[in-house]
Amino acid sequence: MYSEILVPTDGSKAAERAIEHALDIAETYGARIHALYVVDTSIYTSLDAGADVVIDALEREGEVATRHVREAAEEAGVEVDAEVVTGTAYRSIHDYIENHDIDLVVMGTHGRTGLSHYLLGSVTERVVRTAPVPVLTVRLGDEEAEAEAEAETAPTDEADE
Repeated sequence: MYSEILVPTDGSKAAERAIEHALDIAETYGARIHALYVVDTSIYTSLDAGADVVIDALEREGEVATRHVREAAEEAGVEVDAEVVTGTAYRSIHDYIENHDIDLVVMGTHGRTGLSHYLLGSVTERVVRTAPVPVLTVRLGDEEAEAEAEAETAPTDEADE
């Protein structure tokens, strides 16, 4: 039923949960996992100075996030491809679906907090509405979501001084 499964990732706990589900489905059907991290450059086009620095940092973050998926898939004995691309997130995901014959997308419903949370939620919604293939959305449990939100918004020692 499924042979090519796309897991867009941002390294969040929601993405982690999606990866777990995708790996379980891949093991069941003998499918390949495709890990995709999109550096959404549309967000940073208004930055005059420093956009390159931000984009480079996000590309490094993407390498870490996709490497994690690659390692989890290899440990589970699942074939895996991983890629970091730049572009508009939902369009890049849509293009990847079409260009790699993806037949299932598995993604988290909540990513990061703040602006990233809003943007990633928006990406998931757009993918669900526009994808030409089934999309399985994986939600964090309430306790997990609260713990992640607290960890990301907790002040650092520097901020307390």
